[in-house]
Amino acid sequence: MTRRGWVLFVALGVLWGLPYLLIKVSVREISPPLLVFIRTGGAAVVLVPVAAASGALRPALRRWRPLALYTLCELAIPWVLLSNAERRLPSSLAGLLVAAVPLVAAVLAFATGSDRVDLRRLAGLALGVGGVGALVGFDVAGSQLAAVASMAAVVVGYAVGPWIVAHRLDGVPPLGAIAWSFVICAVLYSPSLAFALPSRPLSASVIESAAALTVLCTVAAFLVAFALIKEVGAMRSTLITYVNPAVAVVLGVAVLGEPFGVATGVGFVLVLAGCFLATRPLGRPTPGPPHPPGLDAGNARGGVGAGPP
Repeated sequence: MTRRGWVLFVALGVLWGLPYLLIKVSVREISPPLLVFIRTGGAAVVLVPVAAASGALRPALRRWRPLALYTLCELAIPWVLLSNAERRLPSSLAGLLVAAVPLVAAVLAFATGSDRVDLRRLAGLALGVGGVGALVGFDVAGSQLAAVASMAAVVVGYAVGPWIVAHRLDGVPPLGAIAWSFVICAVLYSPSLAFALPSRPLSASVIESAAALTVLCTVAAFLVAFALIKEVGAMRSTLITYVNPAVAVVLGVAVLGEPFGVATGVGFVLVLAGCFLATRPLGRPTPGPPHPPGLDAGNARGGVGAGPP
């Protein structure tokens, strides 16, 4: 990997590991629907002109039905559920649970016949499920089970999104597709402006977190992601999968003082090991599953990858 590739890789690892912390701070005073509107509306204002200048908007709009479905599965539903879950769950645990997305993506690929199953992949799925069980069993109280159920829906949505890209949006310019997705999502959540506006002025930390979430972790992250794919290719870019959860944990523990015990560490290692085994291509040593904060292999064919958390 080139020096520029490493710089882009590290930058994206931080930008897509940071949202969990920023969401945790933002939802202290901003409702999840309003936060999603702020993120997607702000990103649309910036990225739509860029996509229009590159001629990417019109080709993407021709596939508006799968694009709308992608938006629901990848942005509209997961982002509001994730934001709501982080009102109860530590940001570090949310990041670790989202790391299980490649496991669901692998099951989806097997179920739809787009990939094959062997003993190695079955072992990977078993390891990953065991890791998730360790995270939930040791780190989740009874009052947090509803939030964990929301995270399960987030994981499924993040896995289905790239599948839609690969099977329904292949060949669509990624910048145009994601710009339209932000527009669609912002329109869906625009009613939150009437029902979810804060009743009192926001604190400086919440304003800063929401702004950073929009500018850095949504707009800048996508631009960096596109640059990374162009520099190192889609398959190598998927290695970001293994970096984002670690960044989320480090920030949650260091900044918010969230706990990190032996069971958490063991669960994390099992999830990542399971993802590696379950999604590693047969007959090739190329690592890397698709991950919502990362990019899926559809990008190599002109598709759009998954979005940030």
